[in-house]
Amino acid sequence: MEIIGYIGALIMGLSLGLIGGGGSILTVPILVYLFSVDAVLATAYSLFIVGLTSLIGSFSHMRMGNIHWRTALVFGIPSILAVYATRAWLVPALPDPLFNMGDVAVSKALGMLIFFALLMVAAAFSMIRKGKPKAAETATGEVRFNYPLILAEGIVVGTITGLVGAGGGFLIIPALVLLAKLPMKQAVGTSLIIIAAKSLIGFTGDLKGNEAIDWNFLLFFSVVAIAGIITGSILSKRIPNEKLKPAFGWFVLLMGIYIIGRELSHLS
Repeated sequence: MEIIGYIGALIMGLSLGLIGGGGSILTVPILVYLFSVDAVLATAYSLFIVGLTSLIGSFSHMRMGNIHWRTALVFGIPSILAVYATRAWLVPALPDPLFNMGDVAVSKALGMLIFFALLMVAAAFSMIRKGKPKAAETATGEVRFNYPLILAEGIVVGTITGLVGAGGGFLIIPALVLLAKLPMKQAVGTSLIIIAAKSLIGFTGDLKGNEAIDWNFLLFFSVVAIAGIITGSILSKRIPNEKLKPAFGWFVLLMGIYIIGRELSHLS
């Protein structure tokens, strides 16, 4: 199962490099089902893995000038604050069990997995859907910010990232294109640097000194994912993502449905 898990880590990195997003949604299921990591701890591990992998993946976009730093700051700061607050205070404050359904107690781990699976379904539809969000060009070609919407989107994405450990690129990229009027390539590059910053800083919200983190496993898993994103970035210059993205979306959709079915079956 571990070998299959590391193959999954490689695929996760490949998808990030090839299509610019969506791959991080696989990290938590890989950790939970293939490495038997507790669901709540898996969301913390995922933040570190996704953050480090996205940071490495952003380097090529930096060289190509595909990162709009002002947009990264405007969107990233509220997102970073939200994800840190979620990991440091909201997740520990969630009761366990979350609630009871008759005689059945719904645990925190189960609730987070179900929420994560629903997010996977939403991510899958965004990847399967044809077409890309198109930004309206301004007369001067300058970036014009819709500050209230960008701040709200940053807080929402940061909170979701903190809860489920996914980077949220499928939410960030459309927001950067539609709200910040960035071209698609710049949106992908800027998204990666935002994901890297908020995920790694959010992970520090879990570091309180008494957590049991397997750093050797975490670093090795991250190295495998990084090898995937580097390979994916190279292949992306030769392989168009128009066909890859919907196919990967269907895979994520099936994974999300499987997780929902599997976890709900435990309640019966």
